Amino acid sequence: MIDLKGKTALVTGASRGIGQAIAETLDRAGAQVLLNSRNRDDIEQVAAGLTNNPQLLEADLAPAGAGTALAQRVINEYGGVDILVNNAGIAMRRTPGELTEADVDEVFNINVRGLLMLTTGLGETMIERGGGSIVNISSVAGVIGPLGRVAYSGTKGAVDAMTRALAADWGCHGIRVNSVAPGIITTDIWEESRRTIPGLIENMEAGVSLRRWGESQDVANVVLFLASDLASYVTGETITVDGGMAKVRGGGKPEFKE
Repeated sequence: MIDLKGKTALVTGASRGIGQAIAETLDRAGAQVLLNSRNRDDIEQVAAGLTNNPQLLEADLAPAGAGTALAQRVINEYGGVDILVNNAGIAMRRTPGELTEADVDEVFNINVRGLLMLTTGLGETMIERGGGSIVNISSVAGVIGPLGRVAYSGTKGAVDAMTRALAADWGCHGIRVNSVAPGIITTDIWEESRRTIPGLIENMEAGVSLRRWGESQDVANVVLFLASDLASYVTGETITVDGGMAKVRGGGKPEFKE
């Protein structure tokens, strides 16, 4: 069993879905979890189910300077963290013809700038603590080319690229940096579509080798591994948690018979 006792972890976007599952999983492993979200009421509900003195950090990472400010607050109040999980982000569906500069700014501000500045803001204290683990939540949209998600895919491709670059910069200090790219996960983002679009569930499953949608816990389990010493020789990686969606030919029937 993975033991994270004595470790402090910051999870952004921890109010629901994947972020909530990650926070709960790290807490069960013994870590003290600092919960970040724009909505304090939501993270209060998550914290109520945790056992290792969880702390609430209400903050919106979209505005300029927000990532740096949250990093400084974490340093001032908790002395830094051993584990950072960058989960906060927004989804965006826009065709190239619909996309505006405001759309691009919105999705890049939180998915890229906020993530990067929070991470670099915590880097020095993580070095002083002797190392640590950073896990960025990316997306299968950064690995494949989905329809109608050009800006969103760009942010997730940037996250994966920054993951590799930070792994290069900080590896000598004992800091591991990896990303996890979820596929289709049954989170709130999909809830309405799953209820209202006939055939959506089955059509999406047909493109997944394992023939099912993922659960938030599927992602949280991989994050727990990367946060732990079991992954002590893993850095600079993007691990897809997608049932084979990105790299395995899983849909339909065989096209020919031998």
